[in-house]
Amino acid sequence: MAVSAQHAAREVAVRLRNAGYQALFAGGCVRDTLISRNPKDYDVATDATPEDVIQLFPGALTVGAHFGVVIVKRDGHQIEVATFRKDGEYVDGRHPESVTFSSPEEDAKRRDFTVNGLFADPESGEVIDYVGGQDDLEKRVIRAIGDPNARFAEDQLRLMRAIRFSTVLGFEIEPVTWAALKALAPSIARVSEERVRDELCKILVHPNRVRGFDLLVESDLMSVILPEILDLAGCTQPPQFHPEGDVFVHTRLMLSFLKDQSSLPLVLSVLLHDIAKPATRSVDPDGRIRFNGHDRLGATMAEGILRRLKFPNDVIEPVVEAVANHMIFKDVQRMRVAKLKRFMARDGFDDELELHRVDCLGCHGLLDNHEFLQAKQVEFASAPLIPERLITGADLIELGWTPSPALGAKLTDVQTLQLEGKISTREEALAWVQSGASLAE
Repeated sequence: MAVSAQHAAREVAVRLRNAGYQALFAGGCVRDTLISRNPKDYDVATDATPEDVIQLFPGALTVGAHFGVVIVKRDGHQIEVATFRKDGEYVDGRHPESVTFSSPEEDAKRRDFTVNGLFADPESGEVIDYVGGQDDLEKRVIRAIGDPNARFAEDQLRLMRAIRFSTVLGFEIEPVTWAALKALAPSIARVSEERVRDELCKILVHPNRVRGFDLLVESDLMSVILPEILDLAGCTQPPQFHPEGDVFVHTRLMLSFLKDQSSLPLVLSVLLHDIAKPATRSVDPDGRIRFNGHDRLGATMAEGILRRLKFPNDVIEPVVEAVANHMIFKDVQRMRVAKLKRFMARDGFDDELELHRVDCLGCHGLLDNHEFLQAKQVEFASAPLIPERLITGADLIELGWTPSPALGAKLTDVQTLQLEGKISTREEALAWVQSGASLAE
């Protein structure tokens, strides 16, 4: 039977206590337990030094030992064991220059927000609160510990963390903390792209993502992280197709229509699908608004934005393809069967179909193409969309063809006939090639 993270962490704490040290559950696991959320992991805070912890738990990981943190492996879980500490001066806006091992109270006061500054006895469950975190949990507010300007100046990533906690917990950011966050928002530029990206991802994949989006905009963090999003505001669209308003309003509406559990590439493709509309907007002499080529330019812009934020290729590639393809969905009912099957067989199609659904809901509300594709998914479900080819290049070479683009084109023609059910055997495929017929016939 698998051992829970809570049980594993409790065993680590008990072993520390039996050796004469203090040991408490700390931070997020205490917060989540108090608000009836299932903690993702459990951290232990102790007065044992990293060297003491390593001696008690041979094989522990010492990557963060400089900051008093040791990772203890227990029953398949990795438990972070941190020595109570007081931080020295923050020079780089992310890490203290030095740490001094201290007491639970000093340790609580150096943390970011009151709801994250709680301790609990791992055996009795008694909560130890030096910073008013329990009161703020009841009030459902995010409040910096001590002076918020100092907390954010010490570690600018806390600016993003405040937005994340407000998003995932559904808490308000209390006014003094919010004022400091807004005042110091430009300093987020000092934080590495990878760190900002990771916080942004946690905000966007959460079901409460629209709240996170709004807070990023209202705090002015968006103007530093993704200034292109703000360019969407005021970019008006044809009212007959977009009665909802400008591109910014449209994009925000789409985020609100996404399912709670949506993949990161899908959410990013919603955010960036119309990113090139401001750059491609034109108005005909009769007043009609156009965005010619915004899908192609948008794909290029999306790739540039995601690379700037250091996203990996397995996120960038499906987003770029989704942005490039999102206008094709209006044509699916006119596609020949083979082209439609190839379009639907791509790895990212399900996310692109969802992008199309929320794109429609965010403007005219017409879902005829979406419903058509859903029906085709049912219709095509009995066999692979792209079955094994009936013949190969080797077969054509045996018939006297030479390797060339024409050979590849002929194989594609054969596959098209196969996908459309016009031929179904190797013999039929070879006979069609030898007949000299063309696909148009």
